[in-house]
Amino acid sequence: MSLGDEHEASGGYGGTGQTRTRLPEGGGDVYGGARRGGRSSSRSLVTVVGVVVLLIAAIAFANRGGGDSSSDSGSGNKPQASSTAASGTKPVQSKAGGIPTGFAHDQQGAQSAAANYATALGSDGMFNTSRRHEIIQTVADPSSVNRLQSGFDADYSAEFLKKIGLSEDGSAPTGTTFVNRTLPVGTTVTFFSDAAATVEVWSNGLFGLAGEDSTNPVTSSWFTVTMKLNWSGGDWKVLESSQKTGPTPVTGDNPISGADEIGKAVQEFGGFTYAR
Repeated sequence: MSLGDEHEASGGYGGTGQTRTRLPEGGGDVYGGARRGGRSSSRSLVTVVGVVVLLIAAIAFANRGGGDSSSDSGSGNKPQASSTAASGTKPVQSKAGGIPTGFAHDQQGAQSAAANYATALGSDGMFNTSRRHEIIQTVADPSSVNRLQSGFDADYSAEFLKKIGLSEDGSAPTGTTFVNRTLPVGTTVTFFSDAAATVEVWSNGLFGLAGEDSTNPVTSSWFTVTMKLNWSGGDWKVLESSQKTGPTPVTGDNPISGADEIGKAVQEFGGFTYAR
């Protein structure tokens, strides 16, 4: 990881759906300075066409079946509960240090482990020494703990924390909210055996300081985390982790939210336990 890229230096793990709240024009908020426009007429046309299509579909559905009301009130065509039930291995029930553990010994379990471990290693907890060590001790294979811990300790140096505006313990300045989240979008297994697995986790990330005077506003990025896992002690554990940029989709037209809204969202919306 290169300290030349602040996001990469934090482990590369860094959006989330943004609200459609409109902000006042101008102002000093770095989050409100960018906005796209000029598409209202075309969007209105699309909306009208969409409504017409929906009405036609609704009328067709209402007229379906002629005048035979007995077939509408019957239950013979109702889907069975099993046809809509969730499939796959149930999410893990145990946690260690707030991180899911006890994954299934199959490809599905390896994917779930990789997604959850990418989220943990890409969280704001990695910026605090004691919490970082706890995370690594939980997710790392015993043979890799020391190597991973020394590597991450070097990445999250006091110099780096100061550079992005944090104190030595990883806390944000008064009046700001620090954001560092990794949000898995999907996973794929590129290698699997009973003893080892390699899983790629396509992710969206958030990184920055939410605050009126922040010089490092919260930004989003896209990257793929590659997890090499080992089956150890009845669970999947991390041997090594790396990342690359992308795949990156085109940015949408959502207006950028203000610092207060971003900070509030981070505090109110918790993360997920990922299971394939």
